[in-house]
Amino acid sequence: MHNFTFTLFFLVLHIVIETALITCISMAIPSFFVSFTKILLGFCLLCTVHKDFVVAGFEEVRVEHDTNEPLTNGSITTAGTGEDGRSELCGTDLSFLGPPYGNMSTAKMVCSPIWNTFVLRYHQREDNVMTIILSAVYTTGWVGIGFSRNGMMLGSSAMVGWFNRKGHARIKQYYLQGAHVSQVIPDKGELPLNGIPPVVALHGAMIYLAFQAKFEHRLGRQPILLAFGTRYPTGFHHLTKHDDKTAVWFDFSQASVLNIDTSQRKNHGILGLMAWGLILPAGAMVPRYLKHKDPLWYYLHAVIQFLGFILGLASVLLGIQLYQSMNADIPAHRGIGIFVLVLSILQVMAFFVRPNKDSKYRRYWNWYHLYFGRMALFFGSLNIVLGIQFAGAGDDWKIGYGFLLAITLLVVIVLETFSYLRRRRDKSNLPSNFQMNTI
Repeated sequence: MHNFTFTLFFLVLHIVIETALITCISMAIPSFFVSFTKILLGFCLLCTVHKDFVVAGFEEVRVEHDTNEPLTNGSITTAGTGEDGRSELCGTDLSFLGPPYGNMSTAKMVCSPIWNTFVLRYHQREDNVMTIILSAVYTTGWVGIGFSRNGMMLGSSAMVGWFNRKGHARIKQYYLQGAHVSQVIPDKGELPLNGIPPVVALHGAMIYLAFQAKFEHRLGRQPILLAFGTRYPTGFHHLTKHDDKTAVWFDFSQASVLNIDTSQRKNHGILGLMAWGLILPAGAMVPRYLKHKDPLWYYLHAVIQFLGFILGLASVLLGIQLYQSMNADIPAHRGIGIFVLVLSILQVMAFFVRPNKDSKYRRYWNWYHLYFGRMALFFGSLNIVLGIQFAGAGDDWKIGYGFLLAITLLVVIVLETFSYLRRRRDKSNLPSNFQMNTI
């Protein structure tokens, strides 16, 4: 239903903008420009509106166990089977873990394959103390499970276990302050461990991480981070970069897995990057460097900025969907995004109330349009940086946006040079003033 609403909204928006734009400019320009404008706006709609808005990646896959079957005595819930080899008998005797973990009956433990070879066992007591045992196939390196507020790495806490080269067991809590390995801080975190020492053990080909935590309330639907690395931690227990990772919603009340569709975040970032990192800055350059091509510069500027506005609006709607579906609460990023959207809407509204050139209000309108536009571009660019940082997007996004900024700066330098040379040439071509001798 939400997807249909988004689609309908974009369709209505497209019709309104196209009708208003064509009405305003058809009286002043040839039919070629009218057709060209319609084609671009149609392409804009095609880029942002897909059947049921599938570009947003709103489709989620949820796999649950059969609620009619008890999750006891070695039962298995399947979070996907087959090629990933996600099956393990949950009736394994855990006595090798030692008390209190080894004393727990498998009949009391809920057991669920959760990702790849990762199997999650847990038991919640009435006092909200939860015993968690994570197992996975192990050769070298480390294995970890993290608890997140919103499905993102930033600000999460994780339990990580491994055996070093000498065969000594290690298990520690880490605070995930950022995406870089130097920002994964050992012996820190917000998991409320209850004082029972955590345990890591090898049993056959599997590594087992066991710990207890006392939460403020019973866990229900909770974002879980899972990762492993094949290289040993270095130095003072600093983790090496993971080989693979995932994030899932795990419902501890039903032992069900809801995959977090990371394409939503990716599409949100791509749309925002295209709108505020490429199209809108390019449209802002048109009046400065093509003003001598009147009225072509005006129509190019209007069409490019409308296209950027639509993509930016699509990015905001995706952000709203992320906030609702993943509880992706990043106040600074969300607040700046809303502020930039308001500025963008004001710029669109200004297009329809643009005074004539001979109007006494035209000067004030120009000031408003210029400085509000620059303000929107500045905060839009700032929000891209904040989004990349808060999402822990990785070096590829940082390098990509840095490359885009470098290209933009190079283009500005080249255009400024050509603009300066053109003004100088035009000035030299002006006829010299005729001067008469004074009498």
